[in-house]
Amino acid sequence: MITLTVNGKTEDVDAEPDTPLLWVLRDHLNLTGTKFGCGVAACGACTVHLDGAAALACMMPLSACAQRKITTIEGLSSEGKPHRVQQAWIDHQVPQCGYCQSGMIMAAAALLAKKPNPSDELIAKKLTNICRCGTYPRVKKAMRALADAKEGSKPGVRS
Repeated sequence: MITLTVNGKTEDVDAEPDTPLLWVLRDHLNLTGTKFGCGVAACGACTVHLDGAAALACMMPLSACAQRKITTIEGLSSEGKPHRVQQAWIDHQVPQCGYCQSGMIMAAAALLAKKPNPSDELIAKKLTNICRCGTYPRVKKAMRALADAKEGSKPGVRS
């Protein structure tokens, strides 16, 4: 039995210590917003936050997650309102199929928490999530709007 803190709640999980966090989240805790994409930490669909930093859950063993704060896409918003990154994704119509978006949003939120006004180069370096629909130009617009907006304000839609 391993005790985790997921989205602010303490959860006791009965799983092998080498079980990837992704499968614990999806199969044991029924938090299916974190997606399986590649299983080799290459695509970013499984991105969650571990102690506020972006981490790939498909390769993260459960044993490495005990006594750490885990946040999934389900725990990103607060008080029933979308997180500002989620709102920017809506405002800029970023998703098409949407499959990769939870991981991309988690990566973007971690980056902006650490660096509120990242350069385009840093955004390209840190947001390496793969999107088969190719919505990268919209991701860049949403990130620029977030970087230019004051913390806590709603980013405006810009073309």
